[in-house]
Amino acid sequence: MHNTLIQAHTLNGRLSDPDWVIVDCQYDLADKDAGYQSYLAGHIPGAVYAGLHNHLSGSQPVTDCGRHPVPSPEDLEDKLSGMGIDNHTQVVAYDRSGGAFAARLWWLLRYAGHERAAVLDGGLDAWTQAGYELDMKEPDVVVGRFKARIDAGRLVRLPEVEAVTRLVDSREPARYRGETEPIDRTGGHIPGAVNHYWKDNLDGQGKFLAPERLRQTFQDLYTGTGPEDVTFYCGSGVTACHNLLAAVHAGYPLPRLYAGSWSEWCSDPARPVAVGSESGG
Repeated sequence: MHNTLIQAHTLNGRLSDPDWVIVDCQYDLADKDAGYQSYLAGHIPGAVYAGLHNHLSGSQPVTDCGRHPVPSPEDLEDKLSGMGIDNHTQVVAYDRSGGAFAARLWWLLRYAGHERAAVLDGGLDAWTQAGYELDMKEPDVVVGRFKARIDAGRLVRLPEVEAVTRLVDSREPARYRGETEPIDRTGGHIPGAVNHYWKDNLDGQGKFLAPERLRQTFQDLYTGTGPEDVTFYCGSGVTACHNLLAAVHAGYPLPRLYAGSWSEWCSDPARPVAVGSESGG
């Protein structure tokens, strides 16, 4: 079973395995159709497409009111089944964004009780750099029968945020400090949150750092609290999943996610906002 990362050569050896489903999660936040068009231009043979907006987010807010809400259990079952996923399936997700969107699918599967899921380390670039071919055909998907076993404890909801022991903001430092805000109504961060930019989990080639290096980073973040008491957030519950994946790859238990994230928190001007850096930020 592969449950964090997988390398291109390993995936290449399982392309014809009927119990494996490969999911292309390419996406562009500025152009909702760009990821799908990139998929059509060339993807790993047999891969199905799942975009953040239509496939990895809910249409109706259930657990949160962020920009990319977590799907309801029923909606999530339908979406995962539509990708051809069953409860026994080994899922491999990838993108061309350092794993940012693929990690969202990885987390959704974990949230739904499915641990047979991994992210392709280095994404589509690692695949092509290894010399493997791309395909432009959309596969015929055999709809699966995925049944979710939702672990509600994976999620922190808005009323619980202020009681979180250690809150970690996954956005780039300038957004965390409130120096810039290109998307949401105001800049800054949730008071008390420290900062760990999700891209700092990667090396210069867009692959995850070795587990021992990641473990040192997360040890520093977790100082003074237990891993089970740490919650990550970002702009809308997407790139925070990258930090969750990195933590598990480093050997820690899966942290919790505040999926509503900054987009939900800052939507009410009555909620407090912090700027600058805090201890550990």
